[in-house]
Amino acid sequence: MNKIIVAVGSTRRPKLNAVWEALTVFGPTLNDNAQFDIAAVEVPSGVRNTPLSREEMMTGARQRAEALVCVAREKNEPWRYFVGLEGGFDVIHADGARWVFLENWAYVTDGSQRGAYGQSGAVLVPEPLAQRVVDEGIELSEAVDAFAGGQGIRDAQGAWGVLTRNMITRQDAFRVAVINAFAPFFNRELYAAKPPVC
Repeated sequence: MNKIIVAVGSTRRPKLNAVWEALTVFGPTLNDNAQFDIAAVEVPSGVRNTPLSREEMMTGARQRAEALVCVAREKNEPWRYFVGLEGGFDVIHADGARWVFLENWAYVTDGSQRGAYGQSGAVLVPEPLAQRVVDEGIELSEAVDAFAGGQGIRDAQGAWGVLTRNMITRQDAFRVAVINAFAPFFNRELYAAKPPVC
C-alpha cells in the first residue's frame, strides 16, 4: 500500500479535521490502494484576515496551496496534493440592499498540472455581525466571539455553527469545500471529457 501525503496550509484543527473527513469520503476513489496522511503547515494567504469578497477568498486559498508547493520544493517534501483553505464574507449588492454571506473556499493542486476550487455554500450573515466586520473592520474571529458571547469560537464550531445552531459547523463547511475542490482529481474521466461536437 502506497502513502499519499496531502499538505494543508493551516494548523487549525477544524481545517485539518475537515480535510481528514473529506479524504475518508473520496480517498478510495482517488486511489483505492493508498494510505493517506496529512502534513499541516502554516502558510500565509496573502489576503486580509477576514476576506470580504469571493475573489479574495479564492485568492487566499490558492495562494496558501501555492505556498505549500514552494515549501515542498525547497525542502524536498514528498507531498502529492496541496490544499489551501480560506473563509470569509462575500458582500453582494442586489435588490437595493447589501447581502453578506459567510463562505468557505478550498483550492487543491497537484503542484504541476492541475488545480481546482471548491466552495462550501453560503449562509446569510446577520446585519449586526456584518457591520462589525465589513464596516468597522473587526476580524471575524473577534467579532463572532463578541456577537455570540463566547470565546475561541473559530477553533470550535466557528461562525457557521453560531449562525446555523451547529447544524453546519466550520469544519463541515470546509469538508464540503475540500470535496468539491478534489472532484476533478477523483472524477478525472468526467472532467477530462471533451464537449460534444455539434
